[in-house]
Amino acid sequence: MTSRERVLAALAHRATDRVPRLLYEEVIGYTPSIEGLLRRHCAPRTPREFFGMDLTAVRAHPTVLPRSRFAEWLGPGAAGALASGQVDEWGVWRRPGGFHHFTRIDEPPLRGIREMSRLREYPWPDLDEPYRFAGLRERVDRLHGEGLAVVGYAGSVFERAWSLRGFEELMMDLLAAPEVAHYCCERTAALQQHAAAQFARAGVDIVLTGDDIAGQSGLLMRVETWRQFFKPRLAATIRSVKSANADTRVMYHSDGDIGRVVPELIEIGVDILNPIQPECMDPGALKRQFGGRLCFWGTVSVQHTMPLGTPDQVRSEVRTRIRDVARRGGLILAPAHVLGPETPWDNIAAFFEAADAAPVRRD
Repeated sequence: MTSRERVLAALAHRATDRVPRLLYEEVIGYTPSIEGLLRRHCAPRTPREFFGMDLTAVRAHPTVLPRSRFAEWLGPGAAGALASGQVDEWGVWRRPGGFHHFTRIDEPPLRGIREMSRLREYPWPDLDEPYRFAGLRERVDRLHGEGLAVVGYAGSVFERAWSLRGFEELMMDLLAAPEVAHYCCERTAALQQHAAAQFARAGVDIVLTGDDIAGQSGLLMRVETWRQFFKPRLAATIRSVKSANADTRVMYHSDGDIGRVVPELIEIGVDILNPIQPECMDPGALKRQFGGRLCFWGTVSVQHTMPLGTPDQVRSEVRTRIRDVARRGGLILAPAHVLGPETPWDNIAAFFEAADAAPVRRD
């Protein structure tokens, strides 16, 4: 089997020669410390080549819009933030600390704004412009020609909205200023839906969406609030994907315990759930309950086993996940999120060694 054949078979709930596997960072990006570690051990090959990962990602082209248009929205430190490249294309000022969630948001640009007229003046990104996706089909075709499955990341709604508004303020908006919350979420959702459709038209195998809507003890909001503000917008994104390309799968990412809404995610068409954080969700139980209707991506602990366990403990957890979740397909094996800087090389190597060696049950 090629990597792509293996992934597509697993997502169709069919048996595979071995479980598809990768590091989650291959799709969203490596933390600097792990990138350096892998470069030292894998060079001259890439980590994907070195470990035989089955998936990779394509992205939209960078924006050509100047970040200077956000200056009036960022407060007195705007000039320094813009000069140092700490403002992203959404206008969010991120202090460097590594990659992804290893950064700090200093000044949400929409914090404190109550007037709808002022919110409508905000200079949103141009992810709906054709040049952002130019040549995407050719890039996807090239990766397919190399035998790889391809993922396109369409972005978030809740997380993007609160990064613009401030977490506490958006959570208050959901209760006390629903017009503001709906506006922020609709703008972020519209851009997600457009990007998702573009990736699907280009032929990616999986469109990745996501929002961290839960902590390890449950949802961050009432389920009724999720249903009002986020479920319909996720459903619209899924419809945009399936209308553009019925063969493209949709993956939904949320850290934490989202068990309360898993049946509703299936109802609106989510194909793959990520990351199945084992500290608060039981991968085997999810497989038994939903395995005929849902696939799983992740499942291996990045809080305990990958950074703090021994290589033998990593191998044991990988074998357990393959035994409990990969039967008749349905699993893309990965650490449950990006690897932290304390993760040793020996544990990364053990993850792939065990994935290579563990048999996949076909019954």
